[in-house]
Amino acid sequence: MMWFLFIGDMVVMLFMVLLVIWVSLMGSDKRINVAAKIPLQDEKFDD
Repeated sequence: MMWFLFIGDMVVMLFMVLLVIWVSLMGSDKRINVAAKIPLQDEKFDD
């Protein structure tokens, strides 16, 4: 059972690493910067 959990964790980690690499290589700099600012702009109000 422990090996099953370990292998599952490694598969998830591999997926996350590949996702970051894919987004970094395939996305434009402008689009990556806009996506990176989303958490920083969630408290801005239009008042």
